[in-house]
Amino acid sequence: MKSKIMIVLLIFISACCPLTPHKADTNKMPDSFIDIQKVIPDILLDIRYYGHNNFLGEKVDGYLAPKCYLTKEAAQALAEVQKELAPFSLSLKVYDCYRPQRAVDHFVRWAKEIENTKTMKEFYPTVDKRNLFKDGYIAEKSSHSRGSTVDLTIVPLPVPQQAEYIPGQQLFECYLPAEKRFADNSIDMGTGFDCFHELSHTANVNIGRQQKINRLVLKSLMEKHGFKNYDMEWWHYTLNNEPYPDTYFDFAIE
Repeated sequence: MKSKIMIVLLIFISACCPLTPHKADTNKMPDSFIDIQKVIPDILLDIRYYGHNNFLGEKVDGYLAPKCYLTKEAAQALAEVQKELAPFSLSLKVYDCYRPQRAVDHFVRWAKEIENTKTMKEFYPTVDKRNLFKDGYIAEKSSHSRGSTVDLTIVPLPVPQQAEYIPGQQLFECYLPAEKRFADNSIDMGTGFDCFHELSHTANVNIGRQQKINRLVLKSLMEKHGFKNYDMEWWHYTLNNEPYPDTYFDFAIE
């Protein structure tokens, strides 16, 4: 009899006071995030939004340190990719990982500043800035803010020296051959990072044979270890089984 009463009470409580799922505090880094260098100490970081070498031409809101934070699941999967590259004297290089929502908001504000075109020659030389939203290059939400998306490439070992980017230097179109665009020490993927151009589309057939092979190596390894590619950007990958598919964090990177 007592057990029946308890069951009735539980049903009554559930009906009156339904349990709600715990919501993550988006302004605080959860314990399920980790600094990628604690998982992959030898990974190379080139965090572009911490400096001026990016399509905004300025440091981005929320990037207080040149660090890469990811969910532990994404970081561990990336470690497996790094292990596969090591025997071939290759390493991953990361351009961006977790991205605070405030950084995405910065992107949106910049995109609406139509008169600000100081980086156009390099990053979006063939795109009207007014069309960046429509063409899918800028959005008000980013998978990066969920913590399981990473922008990356592959570099040879030992790592070649990379020229320092100096604000105000002469700009070159990001789709030009590797020897003519901004010098990046990665293997040649056909365009520079964050190049708003059709040649950045992962499966674009108009890039060279070796560039196609390089993209295929990256894509094959990332997919093998649970990531999926965004087809407009050869560098952009998201973990398939991301732990926060609907949560957009806004804690600063520091």
